[in-house]
Amino acid sequence: MSAPAKLGTISYLVIFVWSMGIVMLAPAEHLLLVGGLCFLVAALVYPRSFRRIIRLRWLVMIALLAIPPLFFLGDLDRSILGISYSSQGLTSSLQILMRIVVVLIAVDGFTGSVDIASIAGLLERFGLHGLGFSMGVALNLLPSLQISAINTWHSLWMRGGLRRQRWRGIRLLLLTIISNALRRTEEIALAADGRAFCPDQCRAILLRTGSLDWTVTVGIFVLTLGYFLIF
Repeated sequence: MSAPAKLGTISYLVIFVWSMGIVMLAPAEHLLLVGGLCFLVAALVYPRSFRRIIRLRWLVMIALLAIPPLFFLGDLDRSILGISYSSQGLTSSLQILMRIVVVLIAVDGFTGSVDIASIAGLLERFGLHGLGFSMGVALNLLPSLQISAINTWHSLWMRGGLRRQRWRGIRLLLLTIISNALRRTEEIALAADGRAFCPDQCRAILLRTGSLDWTVTVGIFVLTLGYFLIF
C-alpha cells in the first residue's frame, strides 16, 4: 500500500491549510523556497494535481492574472523581441504565478483526495451546522451546472444567438444557467424539507483516519518551525 493511501482526512486538511497559509504569508525573497517545498509535498501526496491544472481554462486564468503586471507595474525598462516590459512587473508576475499555482494544486489535491462527506463532517465538527450540507449540495450541483451550461451554449449557438447579437446571447446564457441552478437548488431544498432535515440536528460524520496522520501532522509542524527558526 502506498503512503497516500495511508493518509486520512486530517492529513489532507493539515497539508492543505499549511500550503495555503505558508505560500500566502511568505515574503517575496523566500517565495521560491516556500513554493518549492509546497510542490515537493504535493508531488509526494497527490501528484495527479499537477496534470489536472494543465488545462486551457486554468492556463488562461493564470495568464490573465500573472501577465498584466509586466506592462502596468513600474517603468518599462526592458524589452524582449521588441516588446517592452517592466523588471519590477516581472518580479511581481513571478510571485503571482507561484502563489496561484500552489493554491490551485492545493485546492485540487484536497478536493480530489477528500470526499464530500468528509468535508461536510469537518465543517460540522467545527460547529458550522448546516454548512456541511450546503457544501455538499454546492459540490454535487457543479456537474449538473456544467451539463446545463454546455447544453445551453450549444442551443444558443445552433440558433445563431451568439453570432449577430452576442451580448444579448451572453446575457441569455447567463440568465439560463442561473435559473437552472436556482431551480435545482430549490428542488434539493424541498427534498430536504420533505425528509424533515434540520441543520441543528446534524450528526457529525466519522472522519476517515490513516496510519500516517500523526506523522504528517508532526512533520508539517517541524517543517514550519524550522522555516521560521532559520529565516
